[in-house]
Amino acid sequence: MTSPCDLKSYKNPSGLAFHFSFKPSSSSSSSASTTKQEQSSDSKSGCYIPLVPPGLTSWSKLSFLMLFSTLLSFGCLALFQASSIAAIAPIDLTFDKKSTIEKRLTYTNVDDFAAFEYPIALTGLYANIGPSGSKSSGAKSGVIIASPSTSNPDYLYTWTRDSALVMKYIVDRFTGGRDSTLRTTIDNYVASSARIQQVSNPSGTVSTGGLGEPKFLISEAAFTGGWGRPQRDGPALRATTLIKYANWLISQSNTTYVTGTLWPILLLDLNYVSNNWNNTGFDLWEEVNGASFFTTAVQHRALREGITLAKALNDPASTVSAWTTQADKLYCFLQSYWSASSGFIVANVNPGSGAIRSGKDANTVLTSIHTFDPAAGCDSKTFQPCSDKALANLKVYVDSFRSIYAINSGKASNAAVATGRYQEDSYYNGNPWYLTTFSVAEQLYRAIQVWDTLGKGINVTSTSLAFFQQFNSSATVTTIPAGSASYTSLKASIKTFADGFALVAAQYTPSTGALAEQYLRSTGAPTSASDLTWSYAAALTMFDARANVASESWGAANLTLPSTCSSGGGGGGSTSTVTFKVTATTVWGENIYLTGSLSELKSWSTSDAIGPLDNTGTYPVWSVSVTVPAGTYFEYKYIRKYNGAVTWESGSNRVNTSPAAGSTLTINDTWK
Repeated sequence: MTSPCDLKSYKNPSGLAFHFSFKPSSSSSSSASTTKQEQSSDSKSGCYIPLVPPGLTSWSKLSFLMLFSTLLSFGCLALFQASSIAAIAPIDLTFDKKSTIEKRLTYTNVDDFAAFEYPIALTGLYANIGPSGSKSSGAKSGVIIASPSTSNPDYLYTWTRDSALVMKYIVDRFTGGRDSTLRTTIDNYVASSARIQQVSNPSGTVSTGGLGEPKFLISEAAFTGGWGRPQRDGPALRATTLIKYANWLISQSNTTYVTGTLWPILLLDLNYVSNNWNNTGFDLWEEVNGASFFTTAVQHRALREGITLAKALNDPASTVSAWTTQADKLYCFLQSYWSASSGFIVANVNPGSGAIRSGKDANTVLTSIHTFDPAAGCDSKTFQPCSDKALANLKVYVDSFRSIYAINSGKASNAAVATGRYQEDSYYNGNPWYLTTFSVAEQLYRAIQVWDTLGKGINVTSTSLAFFQQFNSSATVTTIPAGSASYTSLKASIKTFADGFALVAAQYTPSTGALAEQYLRSTGAPTSASDLTWSYAAALTMFDARANVASESWGAANLTLPSTCSSGGGGGGSTSTVTFKVTATTVWGENIYLTGSLSELKSWSTSDAIGPLDNTGTYPVWSVSVTVPAGTYFEYKYIRKYNGAVTWESGSNRVNTSPAAGSTLTINDTWK
């Protein structure tokens, strides 16, 4: 047994100084099978700290290590006296600064990364909550800052969306019985939300659109500078968070607080969603003004949960009826983001001018995890994590980053890689983000959880086949029975794949454990805003998903699409109209034609291209209107024809996404 600690100075990863040292014990030795992350020692004295009791399950061992890391981060190692842990076997670890950094940058086991990072992420998250958070000085009570960074970039604001996602984790932690001390933090957030709702801002007042304002000063005053506004996901996400809290309070027979405090806030948010979901707004990245998959999905979830709560509170039937009507419409519209012809979820439909991109976006992966409903199984209409559409989309999204980041070079085509927001990103030069990389792992962990819980095996469809062929090149369309050798092998491969994304993020997490917004595409060094609250929350929810921490059902199971949209969205039979306009000067006898990736655009044919386009009374503007599948991603180009010769536009293909069924889109281009 090791002897009690002597004292000497040490500075732990969180920056808190404390004192300890250890006397070597000639009678203690380490097991060769013990991993270094389960060990601790002072390399200068050569002594050992016994950490992990023998005989623990892997999760119990992880929990023990997380407790140890928490004590470490608060400078409380002195609590571990040798006399109190006499029964614990001593374990060897060289613990000098250099080896610690090297160890943390070369994790091969997610349990070890979680033991280190979980308590640091938790501390980092709490530090960003006013009024007493160590990094949120000046923030009013209940305000969650995005980051303490005040320059390059300045994120010292509170965003409705980010705050709701962070508080959802805190509410889950509290209602799940993991931390009973969090109620005051939650109640402070509730009070802050009620105050902020009433603040007039550039988006309007509480009754004229102000709930769509994306961010506020940490004093809760309005931010009046230029910004991408409105953003319509915030009220929905806040509603989901408060509904989770309300349901717990009702289970504790505290309906008074729900009806008197929470319900007035929820009525404002849910009525805003019901009345405004079909108006355009900026997406979660604050760049595209149009219709966003993430926004539509979280709005749909919020209304479904609101309907259930309204019934429980005996709210007027008119409220339930109005929300049900709009929820059904949202459910219909949600289907239009799936592009059957391209095999992925298009992140934004009907985007504003200047915001055209491929549509492959972390927006879609974040949607899958933030609208996860374990009771819905692998439902594809709500894009559950294990659904064929969500898995197909995940592969397309991940693959879009394989060749654009230097830190991904040399990796196998089916290996985990760093991922960012979208491949065309230029913000801070377009880097991978911690939260987006964590989100890939989280979706896969939740998929595995559902497969195991349902016990119905893994269903491989023609839609998801390419995803599963990453793990077995000979995979075919089939159902792999639960418990079979094939099931066990495939599930293990997917778990390893998921772990890979967590370990990619671990590789580029600094030795302090602090999580910035991004890490450089060239070197992996942290960049952009430091201590991003959303990054910490994303790490925590990812670890929870891996540990099968329970998640609530929100009503996604057994939903029925209304008959008016049951024929589907993108590529499923419903159509929309796209008008193409291009400014191009020509010589006499020369005409402009259009061709593209869809059959309606003539499948890149030049001989059968659409045209000549019309320029009657509009020259040099040429135009044509084409009926195409609704909500479908497509590529296209204009060509010139003159005396039998064909000339293509220069540069890469143009891309866009057709609008929802029955809608129209006009594209204004200039010949290039």
